[in-house]
Parts: sequence; structure tokens; C-alpha cells
Amino acid sequence: MVEKPTVEELTPPDRTLMGPGPSDVHPRVLRAMSTPLVGHLDPSFIEIMNEVQDLLRYTFRTDNKWTIPVSGTGSASMEAAVGNLVEPGDTMLVPTNGYFGDRMASMAERAGGEVVTVDAPWGEPLDPVDVERAFDEHSPDVFGFVHAETSTGVLQPSVPELTSIAHANDALVVADTVTSLGGVEFRADEWDVDVAYAGPQKCLSCPPGASPLTLNDDAMDKVLARDSEPRSWYLDLSLLEGYWGDERAYHHTAPITNVYALREALRLVAEEGIEDRWARHREVASALKAGVEAMGLEMNAPEEYWLPSLNTVRVPDGVDDGAVIQYLLDEFDLEIASGLGALEGDIWRIGCMGHSARPKNVSYLLTALGDALTEQGADVDVDAGLAATSDAL
Repeated sequence: MVEKPTVEELTPPDRTLMGPGPSDVHPRVLRAMSTPLVGHLDPSFIEIMNEVQDLLRYTFRTDNKWTIPVSGTGSASMEAAVGNLVEPGDTMLVPTNGYFGDRMASMAERAGGEVVTVDAPWGEPLDPVDVERAFDEHSPDVFGFVHAETSTGVLQPSVPELTSIAHANDALVVADTVTSLGGVEFRADEWDVDVAYAGPQKCLSCPPGASPLTLNDDAMDKVLARDSEPRSWYLDLSLLEGYWGDERAYHHTAPITNVYALREALRLVAEEGIEDRWARHREVASALKAGVEAMGLEMNAPEEYWLPSLNTVRVPDGVDDGAVIQYLLDEFDLEIASGLGALEGDIWRIGCMGHSARPKNVSYLLTALGDALTEQGADVDVDAGLAATSDAL
């Protein structure tokens, strides 16, 4: 017989979240999550859905009608994008310059597509010349790129140049904006991006569970004209259209509390102003970068590709990256993360996103990181790092 478990009241640690996500959640978002539930077809919730869609359009910088929060984490919006746009017989061109390009490839293969690659080393963006060459060689139907590569701290420049190449070859473009939406400049319409997806837990500082996705008319036309149904019923956009489109018909029970949270997080974006929000992320992250470099550490991404929302810092010789991460948790209740894939053990990934992108968090991080490195005998100048951060702020 199974005995009744004894479980104490929930008391998670009070962390400062400066890793690659989630980021610190704004108190207003937490309060929104504690408000009463209504039904997912309640007239009041329909109005909330409309507001969330309008706020998402503002944040994506798009007029796309088909702009929704997908019920699930950022990987759900990613799979909704790739799994609906790619069907058996299609070819998808994906990048090799980071962990999340590899994930695009896996999803496209599971959707029945053929995957081809455009190559770039980890830690570098895609070169438009290489993209054009890949199009000449493979003639893909869909081209995916990662705008802000979370595994390397690299921001993809020249997005309009990439989309121009794709459209000249009659391909649709999918952008991964998981670590850029709401924190780094991204303009879906102006840059001619057909599909973009994101996660709410990064620059939007919202708990995961309802994840942004936008498709333009060309992309949605392709989805609705498929010869075969997508392999996922739950993420089938032709069915979700009934719920998030004009009809508002039942498809599944939406994560109501997560939609509340996303609505409040997006209200904060609109109140701050999207361009001011981009500027804040760059300003605060620049102070972090200045402090890290003055301390004697090295950034992984070159200045021209530096991603303000996700800073990758090289681990000094002789330092145990995992021991530093654990020390920060144990002594400072502060979270950063190690590298992924090809950069595992070589870098720390330090987020500067959303509500976490505040001066006091950056100063706290530099103090804690300096203490952790000194504990391991690393040659760092903590005072110089703090002074540089203070000057930058």
C-alpha cells in the first residue's frame, strides 16, 4: 500500500537569476498569476486574448494577424513554427553555428523534411555569402536562423540581407528570437521575416508556459495549403487558427494563468517602450561587459557580434567552471550557467535580460564572481571591474 507522503510548504530559494533563462520575474507579473481563473472561452478571457495578441504584435514589430502565444515553453513555439512550415518533401536550410541551430535541424527532420546546412564556426554569425552559396547548392524551401544564439552569445547581424537572399530564392524565413525578443532590436516586418518564435522567460521576464509566435500571410498560406497534416495535433496551426483566429472555437484548454502572466509582462514592455527597452538592455549589459573585461576576463563573442542579453565569458585557465557556478549558488543565491555543446566547460553564460537587466544585479554579479574566482586563486582585479561597471552605469 502506498503511504501518504508528507510534503512541507513550498519554500524555493530566493535566487538572483543571471543565467541564460529564466530571468527574474517582475512582481507585477507574479501578482497577475495570482488573480482568479476564468474559463478559456469566457468572454472576459477572449478580451484578454485580443490584448495579448496586440501586445505581441507591438513587441515583434509586426502587423501579422497570426500572432499568438503557443501553449507551452519556447520549444513548443519553435516546434510549432518548424513542424507546420516544413512538410515531407521540403528542404530546410539551418545553421551549424550553435546549439539551437542543431535543434532546428532535429525538428525539421522529425517533420519529414530534408535538412541541409550553412556552416559557420561556433561563436561566429552566418556570413550572407555562405548563405547565398548554400541556396545555390540546395534550393531550400525554408531557411532558419538564430537571431540571438544562447549557446555562444552571438547576435546575428545583417538580418535583412539574409531574408533578401531567401526570398529571392522563393524560400520562407524562420527566425529564432528566443533570447532577443523584448531585449534586442528585432523588427519582423521591416526585416521581412516570415515566421519568428520566442520564449517568454528570457527578455520578457515571464514564467515559461505561453510562448510567442508570429507568422505572416505567406507563411500561413503555406501552412494551410499543406498536402499532409502536421505530425503534432496539439501544435497544428490550422487547428489553432480556430481558437486564436476570429472563431475563438475550442481546441485545447489554454494555460490561463500563463496567459495572464504574459499579458502583464508585455504591458511592461509597452509601458517602457520597445526601443527604450532595447537601449536599457544594451546599457546595462555594456556595464557588465566593461566590468568583466576590466576584471581581467575575456568575452567569448567579438564586439561586433556581442549579444547584450546573453554574455558569454571565457573561463580562465586553471579555473573549474562548475565549481564557480556552485559557489555562486551556495554563497550568493546567484545563478549563472556553463557552456553548451562545443563550448561546454569553456565559457560561462551570463544573462542580462528583462527584469534581471538592472544595475544592482550587475554590481552584485561582479562582486560575487570576483569572490568565486579569488577563492580559486584566479588572477582577477575585482576593484577594477566594479569601478569600470560603475563608470559605465
